[in-house]
Amino acid sequence: MAQPPITARAAVLRAIGQPMRVESIRLAPPGPGDVLVRTRAASLCHTDLEVIEGQLGLTLPAVLGHEVAGEVAACGEGVAGLAPGDPVVLHWNPHCGQCFHCARGQPILCEPYLRHGPLAAHFDGRPRLACDDGAPLHTLMYLGGFAEYLVVPAQQAVKVPAAIPPDRACLLGCAVMTGFGAATHIAGIAWGMTVMVIGAGAVGLAAIQGARLAGAGRVIAVDPNPARRAMAERAGAGTLCDPAAEDPAALAKSLTAGRGADVVIEAAGVPAAFRTSVEATRPGGQVVWLGKVGVNEDIAFRWGALMQEKRITRSSYGGARPAEDFPAMAHAYLDGRLDLDSLITARIGLEQINEGFAALKRGEAIRSVVVFP
Repeated sequence: MAQPPITARAAVLRAIGQPMRVESIRLAPPGPGDVLVRTRAASLCHTDLEVIEGQLGLTLPAVLGHEVAGEVAACGEGVAGLAPGDPVVLHWNPHCGQCFHCARGQPILCEPYLRHGPLAAHFDGRPRLACDDGAPLHTLMYLGGFAEYLVVPAQQAVKVPAAIPPDRACLLGCAVMTGFGAATHIAGIAWGMTVMVIGAGAVGLAAIQGARLAGAGRVIAVDPNPARRAMAERAGAGTLCDPAAEDPAALAKSLTAGRGADVVIEAAGVPAAFRTSVEATRPGGQVVWLGKVGVNEDIAFRWGALMQEKRITRSSYGGARPAEDFPAMAHAYLDGRLDLDSLITARIGLEQINEGFAALKRGEAIRSVVVFP
């Protein structure tokens, strides 16, 4: 006998530029290989805001939210390693493990993942959500965390220590993984290096902490916002730069006998930051781009800044290995080595989600977190 659908409340986006509405939705019971997750916390990210504003096309209506922590409520047939009650953090990069890119250790480029993502479909193309009237309901990045429950492949749910609070754990799913991973997996930071991080939002603050833990001798934080520069200092940046008052590239060279920073991590997502990143990097140094602009937007560079064997890497998820990285970062938080508390600007209910995104757009929030009862 078929199981009846599960009902839950969710914030649904029905039109670009319009507020989300809290509605009743239906979820299919977990099928083979799936888990049903009860959402405990979901944070608001700029990628969600890009969808709301129409900068990132998505099939609507949809449930957004991709930084999610919760607990397993039920397991489908064949799920191993997870059980009801397990605390989990979800990741947004399901992958087949068999395609050209997966076979080469690049799951972020998984061919089915990239093919299905723009369709706002589930990883296997089979819908898991519906509106209360039965009409199809889509999701962003294979999750849909702004809902009381969600159904995902078991590979997207990573068990973490029960001691980490869900409102902190959810941050690991995107922003912290991206920034921290860029510093620890991508940048090749070695002991004593000079590292510059451009942008002190959630991703940049995580990158600063990752650089410090990787052994950087000096971390320079660049941000025009004085409050964010103060947060960067608390995160471990020893040198602060207001790009409106001081040239970051000149500062980096002044601190390194004229060479420039060994590593520059860009986490601001504005054209000026991308240009600065290559100007501030020493010959033979490493540039890691985390931010993004419109996919059809042009950015101009001074050609000379790209020369002298500089290496430029674009990373979308910090080289994420969620099954290993999420528990490790959770333990780092519990040990006091990774600060997540200061990244949370506000804790809100699902009904306040539109106000939360308004604060994010105004630049007032690092991370607002929807906390579910």
